[in-house]
Amino acid sequence: MPEKVLTTIKPRKYQQEIYENCKEKNCLVVLPTGIGKTLIALMLSIYTQKKYPASKTLFLAPTRPLAEQHLSYFKKHLPELFAELTLFTGKINAEKRRELWDTSDIIFSTPQCIGNDIKNDLYDLKEVSLLIEDECHRCLKNYSYTYIAEKYKEQAKNPRILGLTASPGTDKQTIQQISRNLGIEIIEIRTRESEDVKEYLQELEFEVIPIEFPKELKDITAIIRKLYEKKVAELKNRKLLFEHPTKTNILKLQGKLMNMITSGNRNFNLLSGVSACAQAIKLSHLIELLETQTIFSSINYIKSMFEQANKNQSKAVKNIVKNQEFNSAYIKLNELYVKGIEHPKLAKLKEITEISIKSNPKNKTIIFSQYRDAGTRIAKEINSIENINAKVFIGQAKKGREQSGLSQKEQQQIMNEFREGAINVIIATSIGEEGLDIPEVNSVIFYEPIPSAIRKIQRAGRTARLMKGKLIILMTENTLDEIFYYASRAKEKRMYKSIENIKKDLHNGTFNPSQEEKEKKEEQKRLFGY
Repeated sequence: MPEKVLTTIKPRKYQQEIYENCKEKNCLVVLPTGIGKTLIALMLSIYTQKKYPASKTLFLAPTRPLAEQHLSYFKKHLPELFAELTLFTGKINAEKRRELWDTSDIIFSTPQCIGNDIKNDLYDLKEVSLLIEDECHRCLKNYSYTYIAEKYKEQAKNPRILGLTASPGTDKQTIQQISRNLGIEIIEIRTRESEDVKEYLQELEFEVIPIEFPKELKDITAIIRKLYEKKVAELKNRKLLFEHPTKTNILKLQGKLMNMITSGNRNFNLLSGVSACAQAIKLSHLIELLETQTIFSSINYIKSMFEQANKNQSKAVKNIVKNQEFNSAYIKLNELYVKGIEHPKLAKLKEITEISIKSNPKNKTIIFSQYRDAGTRIAKEINSIENINAKVFIGQAKKGREQSGLSQKEQQQIMNEFREGAINVIIATSIGEEGLDIPEVNSVIFYEPIPSAIRKIQRAGRTARLMKGKLIILMTENTLDEIFYYASRAKEKRMYKSIENIKKDLHNGTFNPSQEEKEKKEEQKRLFGY
């Protein structure tokens, strides 16, 4: 029993209950961030290691820092000689990984590393008695999680799968697909409001602060919106756009038109449509920056458009920047910035942070910002407050991108400084949302609402775990902020409803991923002979 091995930590009642239900069935565990998914994984690892001696546990996490974090947790709570724990990374050469695979009991890795090794026949998953996929909402399409789960179900002698996430998706179809890919047999879900979880969590104070959108910015945004609507009208007149003109639908249309062109259809209407899509997408993004971000971000984005035009990188951008109305909007925006006028969210954010640090000098805050440019501007504003030391926490630089990022070592350094109190405010982009071991904070502030329920849940889970916390969302009135806020709320409600429906289907036997998998393979064999 895990209790005899775990002497440094005691599972809570709901963790024990979830563990008992996951012992003999493939389980999807949906728990808010920071209330103990990893302990359930640890308990299940102990159980399967004891039940199948000399077998292996494979614990996958989407990033190396997260895999390292899980390794540290296991090392901290397992007796020294209980199992050989190993971290797999791409930096270890392939031959060495093959050796380590043979001698390891519990392996922590990113899915890409394991996926590549399996494809290269370095080893197989036959002896793995437990596969854990953390942040398993990624187990979709061609992500490595899906490939590994598929191979595991084919190869393992004693397969057992545990999927962990704070939010698996918002629609029933997506959650069903994740469940199918993992061969899920039961779902264990708890929220902050679940009776057996509530007693362990601290009070969360929630506030949405409406911000009035100033007339000067409204007028500039109206000019850009007029240009955007012209492009949407063009797409409709060309009989190309039939759906609601959201950014997502226009991006889909652009992809569809590009596929038709690359397939040899160089019809003038299609070529013009692609250009109109590209312009609409650029203008739509600028509207979002103007309404929800900072003037600093908007100006930087327009400058990048002029640079692209000067370098002949995009005909669509050249068409936008030569427009007289567009240039008029840019001049007006620059005039505001020169006068020291900014988006009113910044002033409100500064005021909230100042009050927080005055009422509690030890206060720690995470401010989530969608875009790096806005994060930089926020940090400058927040650092002007007495007794505040703020740093921007961003992801690594991506290949081919000029914009620099933080290395994993730099990210870790910022986290350590935050933990020790040398930094008391972090301005984080999406890197701070998923999984990372961020210390408990007094308050989480959304600089803008986000339309994704998954990301909203992950952001919110950073506070009110061990101590009382505040969750504040800044929302500019009558802008995209409002649309995004209500969209994520509706999606979150839909998510919990979908999970409950799938739980019922699993219980009633009307949704059986394992059976569906079996039938699919039998059909493949009948049709294709494999």
